[in-house]
Amino acid sequence: MRTLRFDRDGTVLFAERSDGDGVPLVVVPGVMADACSWRPVVDALPVPNPVIVLNRRGRVPSGPLGPDYSLRTEIDDLNHVLDVIGEPVDLFGWSYGGLIALEVAVDRQRLRSVVAYEPVSSPFGIEALDDLRNAHHDGDLDRAVEIVNRTVSGFSAEYVAELRANPVWPVLRPLAHPLADELVALNAHTPAWDRYPEIDVPVTLLLGELNEGAPPYGTAFEVIRNALPQADVVRMPGQGHLAHAQAPEVLAKYIAQAIAR
Repeated sequence: MRTLRFDRDGTVLFAERSDGDGVPLVVVPGVMADACSWRPVVDALPVPNPVIVLNRRGRVPSGPLGPDYSLRTEIDDLNHVLDVIGEPVDLFGWSYGGLIALEVAVDRQRLRSVVAYEPVSSPFGIEALDDLRNAHHDGDLDRAVEIVNRTVSGFSAEYVAELRANPVWPVLRPLAHPLADELVALNAHTPAWDRYPEIDVPVTLLLGELNEGAPPYGTAFEVIRNALPQADVVRMPGQGHLAHAQAPEVLAKYIAQAIAR
């Protein structure tokens, strides 16, 4: 892996790039994730292409969200990164990153394909906003991680207790810093629904079979699937929303298949 640096209007964005030849695959993580957390997927990808994983703002070493942060900020960041790369790419986004990728694809000319794994859109996680703001105000990152797992994702108390005992917990704590602001930005943004059918490159929507029809991720997925009649919907048996962490080899296989279409 080598580090890429992108400067946009005074904010520095970083990305990790793997070696390879051919069309680059650009990966846009969602909340509670950064480039480091996607390395197992990158390592497992059975493709020769270079892979560029963006550290979105709010994730070290990239700059902060900034005072005027919105989902438009993320869209403009990604467009800037793609402009600097300057060649056609395959674009992949997960969750919040999936929505960012789809919004960019509406106007982006130099894409080869778009893959979105359980993208989300408004309304989403509104019931957690006050608690997340309070946790952020108090500097209680442990509480913020618990809220996103229990209130937003719907995981059990037992799951969170096991997660607390896992070495991944200290990794998740700093990723909780931008949570409240990202959730506000998500719910303040209206996607360009009427233009989604105009995306004229292959679009693949990945769905964890365990989430099909179930809130919050399965119901959010249905909204976006209905806006993309041209998309190829691919279900991943035995998976939920966290295949990048729980089954990176499986997710890597489905990504590779999607960009090979």
